[in-house]
Amino acid sequence: MDEIKILEFQNKLDYSFNNPDLLINSLTHSSYANENAKMGITSNERLEFLGDSLLGMMISLLIFSARPNLTEGQMTKLRAELVCERTLAELALELDFGSYLILGRGEENGGGRSRPSILSDTFEAVIAAMYLDGGFEPIQNFITTCFKPRIDCPNHSFSDHKTLLQEIIQVRPGQTLVYEKTDEQGPDHEKSFTVEVRLNGKTIGTGVGKTKKHAEQEAAKVAIITLKEQ
Repeated sequence: MDEIKILEFQNKLDYSFNNPDLLINSLTHSSYANENAKMGITSNERLEFLGDSLLGMMISLLIFSARPNLTEGQMTKLRAELVCERTLAELALELDFGSYLILGRGEENGGGRSRPSILSDTFEAVIAAMYLDGGFEPIQNFITTCFKPRIDCPNHSFSDHKTLLQEIIQVRPGQTLVYEKTDEQGPDHEKSFTVEVRLNGKTIGTGVGKTKKHAEQEAAKVAIITLKEQ
């Protein structure tokens, strides 16, 4: 990973690593490490293990502080919803983790950059890397920024249609999913974006939204309905 990519990713985290090697390790998937075993490259799996525990603890603290009226059972249920694969993959997608993953050829060609399991594991590994590099403060800031809205608004739907669509097509080997902006209208303060999602070059959904991300989600929602009707 070049220096520009490292700087870009650190900006997304709002944290500057003292040891960039930790960041690179957190983004290195086992497929790449296995393909380059003779070079001594290690995957992010050990970091993922640590990050899983750190995330669970920090989420528990956030819930405990922010939701004093919840019972133990309710807190446990909310924590499970927040640290599940889908939520972590959604957050990783929002931060565009996929563009920075270091993957082996097989995962690269198989859509690994948008695979929910890889994205969620990487999210945990990045948290561990931040902790090892800077202690609790950086992960507390990062996790609070990511999860506080979901803790404060537990009834709000954070449904990620893009992740769900990716999960649906993963069972069909060799599929290529692409989102493309086809239109942009209106002044800066009131933009409207149109996005098409294409499966193997064929448009399966079109969405319109006030942001490109919103339009992509709308397109994915339409695509899911299209695929279910086939």
